Amino acid sequence: MKKFTVSAIAAIGAAGLLLTGCSGGSLSGEEGGGESGGGSEDLTPITVGLLQIAPASVVQLGIDEGVFEEHGLDVDVQLGQGGAALLPAVQSGDIQFAVGNPQSVLTAASQGLDMRIIANYSRNYENPEDPEENAPSGLVVQEDSGIESYSDLEGKTVAVNTLQTQGHLATMEMVEQDGGDPSKVEFTEIAFPDQQAQLEQGNIDAAWIPEPFISGAKATDGIVQLGDPLRVIDGLPTMVTFTSGDFAEADPETTAAFRDAITEAAEMAMADDELYRQAVVDFTGMDAAVVENVNLEYITGELDPQPIEELNDLAVKYGMLENPADLDTVIETE
Repeated sequence: MKKFTVSAIAAIGAAGLLLTGCSGGSLSGEEGGGESGGGSEDLTPITVGLLQIAPASVVQLGIDEGVFEEHGLDVDVQLGQGGAALLPAVQSGDIQFAVGNPQSVLTAASQGLDMRIIANYSRNYENPEDPEENAPSGLVVQEDSGIESYSDLEGKTVAVNTLQTQGHLATMEMVEQDGGDPSKVEFTEIAFPDQQAQLEQGNIDAAWIPEPFISGAKATDGIVQLGDPLRVIDGLPTMVTFTSGDFAEADPETTAAFRDAITEAAEMAMADDELYRQAVVDFTGMDAAVVENVNLEYITGELDPQPIEELNDLAVKYGMLENPADLDTVIETE
């Protein structure tokens, strides 16, 4: 059941955490089209939209290890250029499920798209001994910049991959909690692979970056990590699993099967770090030596609605949502 199709899903929306350029290798983009294994006629075919990033490798791991097949599903993967680009494809039914950041889902829902979060997917590890060392994303600055706390970002320029998403929102809240005025922070869009160079050249004052970029930045003389803005909400998912309301209501059995399979694949990855890291290498094309040293996200299908509620409230507070999303409808975990 190893079907893998690269596709530009819908129009390119907000940029995702793409790892293009992180290594010399990339997926070939070959059409899956071949045999998916004996008995596939008894399986329900579904298409899942993913970004080609490290945590998304767990879906492909579940395919390769037969987890989805055990749950009666014949899975085809399509790659999108960003989380926002997956949403219209899910809404139209071109793909049945996708994995993306929760704020994009809340934004779509608040604008009238019937989106349903059916499971968690990834989040930071809970209660690490050193949160800043173990964070898979964070805000970095020049050591001699004079920026020692979030409130020091007032009057400074902070790069994020895409405006109006979680890195932007969480940084604003961190500034306010530190006694600063987030309206005085200038945010600018710069692709993750380009942010460190812009920081070193003095074109920006801080950069919000994920792995593998943050490990590389912290290993560079003169660059330090200010903190991990995403920890502003305890247990905040970095990505969730979602579908459309139409599909969830029309086929609750397949929706439940996919939720169960995601949860099982997540448990498999968390039980075997070597297997998880090898899946990242295979899925992203990143060099194994790089993957060996990055801080990977915690993968789980179990969703706590509380962090999503807090995210919804923050997005309204900072004007990233005109109206809050109706979470009684959006969150559908059973």
